[in-house]
Amino acid sequence: MLAVTEINYIRYEANQKGESYADIGRRMKVDPRTVSKYANQEEFKPRKKQTRRSPVMDPVKPILEKWINEDLKKKKKNHRTAKRMYTQLVKNHSFTGSYRSVRDYVSKKKQELKAYVEEAALPLESIPGTAQVDFGEAPFIYQSKVIDLPYLVMSFPYSNTFYFQVFPSENTECLLEGLQRMFHYMGGVPHTIRFDNLSPAVKKIGAKGERELTNTFERFVLHYGFNYEFCNPGKGNEKGHVEAMVKYVRNNFLLPECTILDLDHFNKTLWALAEEDRDRMHYDKGILQTHLHSEDKDEWLMTPVKSFDCVRHETLTADKYGMVSVDHKQYSTSPRFAKQKVNVQITYNSVVILNDHNEVIVKHNRLYGIKRKSMIWQPYLDLLSRRPRAIKYSSLYEQFPPVWTKYLNNCTEQEQKEALQLLGKLLKNNDFELLNQALESAMKHGHPKADQIKHCVYSIIQGDSSYQTITPTMKVPRVPAATRGLSHYDSLMETGGGIK
Repeated sequence: MLAVTEINYIRYEANQKGESYADIGRRMKVDPRTVSKYANQEEFKPRKKQTRRSPVMDPVKPILEKWINEDLKKKKKNHRTAKRMYTQLVKNHSFTGSYRSVRDYVSKKKQELKAYVEEAALPLESIPGTAQVDFGEAPFIYQSKVIDLPYLVMSFPYSNTFYFQVFPSENTECLLEGLQRMFHYMGGVPHTIRFDNLSPAVKKIGAKGERELTNTFERFVLHYGFNYEFCNPGKGNEKGHVEAMVKYVRNNFLLPECTILDLDHFNKTLWALAEEDRDRMHYDKGILQTHLHSEDKDEWLMTPVKSFDCVRHETLTADKYGMVSVDHKQYSTSPRFAKQKVNVQITYNSVVILNDHNEVIVKHNRLYGIKRKSMIWQPYLDLLSRRPRAIKYSSLYEQFPPVWTKYLNNCTEQEQKEALQLLGKLLKNNDFELLNQALESAMKHGHPKADQIKHCVYSIIQGDSSYQTITPTMKVPRVPAATRGLSHYDSLMETGGGIK
């Protein structure tokens, strides 16, 4: 085909100056028939690229493309090599072509996909397999009280679908626990997720918009392999889809207040609510959202076999009572770790204290709300039973249930020792309810000893309430009131009536 300048020259010489086709052809060294064709041509349609048929490669190209797209959802080390693809084609698809043909086609196709990804500039809402994430807040009825709790929403703009889970806080551990639950329930990971500048994810925003991620979030991203995007500061509209979905979830599923008895059980009921909501037409595309969600799912990355350990690790120094502070809440360790360093593992619902060998000392439920202190008594009871006189001078004394504080205050030193040893044996899971009930029952008949409290414990467990008060048939002499405990010795010393 002649160049555009040559065609223009032919048309000018022939049509404007009236030169013969032979003279023009002689000057341009082309055939006069070619001159005639371009001089009289009416239309200049774009020339279509000629494609040569390849009877050997054409049937397997769709298979290779499918394999390449599947591999892009996996880690690079798990991608098939061109050699492996060739072997599978020969073995399973009766391929008769050469390895070189397969290798060249795979290389070319990967380059095309790479160029497409790098040059694509579509809005996130138009791309299947992407997601947006944000927290919302709604009122719930918990333990007969109305409290506000955050809920995490992951929305999928392409299909207008979502998942959500309720948590006690918006901290890093709750964010990552929520994302991980969704990934493993969905069976895939969105290839790109957009966030607001959540403090659990972003530690600092630089002058040029660079984000310094929190250590745990950064490791989480590496584990699941998704791309992250953050909105510009103050530009929440850049994740407008999830913000609208946060309101939609609150209005349609969380109002009026839902009653929560067990948070984990409640969250399990939310998967079905989100999935049932897909059975409606997309507001703009005129297609059932469940079909669009399937297109989203086809683009997700594969979920890793191993879950991410959503744990924050800290090394803390216990105070003189063996207490450590985590997020302004106090957690007990053991008296033998007073003023020593301990390792702490923090999840969204637990705080685990470990020694230098990573052996568990105690495990606490993580505190939220107004409660400031969690006390696990077992490690302390042995020490207190050996040093009962020290108990009244310790702040630990005030942390016992009031009925036990009152009882121990009225005990002699030996009675305190026996009572604390009893507590060490019978206290299970730090639950004083049974022991409180037994002590109150035993105290109805005067100041009880440890054996009487123990008898009441087993009577309650066995459901035996056969103990009855005996009414004497004869007159009993009046007994003067006795002062219990050691407090009367203190008063004697103050008045100078002590032993000289």
